[in-house]
Amino acid sequence: MADLSKTKNPMPVQDAKERAKNFKEVALGYTEEQARAEAERCLDCKTKPCQSGCPVGIDIPAFIRKIKEGDYEGAYQVIARSSSLAAVCGRVCPQETQCESKCVRGKNGEPVAIGRLERFVADHHNAHNAGKADRALTNGIKVAVVGSGPAGLSCAGELASRGYEVTVFEALHTAGGVLVYGIPEFRLPKSIVEKEIENLKSRGVKFELNTVVGRTVLIDELIDGEYKAVFIGSGAGLPNFMRVKGEDLKGVYSANEFLTRVNLMKAYREDSDTPIQKSRAVAVVGGGNVAMDAARCALRLGAERVVIVYRRGESELPARKEEVEHAKEEGVEFMLLTAPLEVVGDEHKNVKALRCQKMQLGEPDASGRRRPVPIENSEFDLEVDCVIVAIGTSPNPLIKNTTPGIQTQKWGGIITDEQGKTTRDMVYAGGDAVTGAATVILAMGAGKDAAEQIDKAIRAKNK
Repeated sequence: MADLSKTKNPMPVQDAKERAKNFKEVALGYTEEQARAEAERCLDCKTKPCQSGCPVGIDIPAFIRKIKEGDYEGAYQVIARSSSLAAVCGRVCPQETQCESKCVRGKNGEPVAIGRLERFVADHHNAHNAGKADRALTNGIKVAVVGSGPAGLSCAGELASRGYEVTVFEALHTAGGVLVYGIPEFRLPKSIVEKEIENLKSRGVKFELNTVVGRTVLIDELIDGEYKAVFIGSGAGLPNFMRVKGEDLKGVYSANEFLTRVNLMKAYREDSDTPIQKSRAVAVVGGGNVAMDAARCALRLGAERVVIVYRRGESELPARKEEVEHAKEEGVEFMLLTAPLEVVGDEHKNVKALRCQKMQLGEPDASGRRRPVPIENSEFDLEVDCVIVAIGTSPNPLIKNTTPGIQTQKWGGIITDEQGKTTRDMVYAGGDAVTGAATVILAMGAGKDAAEQIDKAIRAKNK
């Protein structure tokens, strides 16, 4: 009989005061006992409403049933049929707005902790199954994947399982895309991403690093050469800025630059070749997960004060609830209903303050959220020596500008049909390069779906 407890089994975490000083993973993961106890809360619904909330369609009741039986490897194999990045998704996916939002238990209490269980299963597999993954029999057909973020990795994994010879082209010197440059170590240890990359390599996927598609090689050269299809999963790495006075001062960073230097270049180390200036007080503009990541990194780099500046209220914060709670526990301040007006500098062009204005919520805008309206005569200066701008990103226009026939939205997103096909024959796209910045799991779903369509298209051409 199911455990009818209305609350999730809590996730063990590092002490807030201790973790704010290190980059070790915050959440420590369930023990076997905790995982079995949480699995017993699942009602094993025959209609599987939770599965309908999963962008990659994991059979959630089936993998939880395996946990109940103590068959953790069996649980992993259920997940692996639909997802190639289980250890990643179990850590960073917003389950609360996806699979867990559909859980029947959530109607009268907390839903089953599906994400925590997925992480447990993936970690158990990685700890106890060090052998190489099975490699599908090759069909000799080559497909190129542009970008090694979640969309590209998911597409590559699905194509490899169908026998294709896949080469992933990555601009950076390390594979993983946003998983390695955007998400901090304390949320997603890079060793986890490395294991997922090695898993794909063992299945025959090749990685060409330091290769900027659109510069080093063109899409035309790929599709007109040895590759029968191309998938573009190049993400949305072009940062948006506030467009206010003083944004060019020393001490202003885009969140992309800040996080890349911290996560990929290890700027927090004493021997770093690309150190970040030591800041006393930091303002982070934005309210999403990227803003939370930047703020929490700034604390760990030694800032005495870190303030999130967000123009709407707490209920409108787009970041995951868990990330907001962790940030507060660690000492990040939240200055809500506040909008930046100007970055103020000193005589040496260093940041000395962020000029702000208080806001109030008015009528809903096009997004359905209440529009922030300025309060007259409410301007004030927030004294800081560093400003990090985390207000979104856009797709880089390089591929669009170097690939004739690729059509994009005005804001840069690649235009595709429902099957992920672009306006170029046998060129597909998905993830943030199409939708703009979204979640890891949505990008994975797009990559997986595109792989299926690529397979269908190639089979049709070879009839």
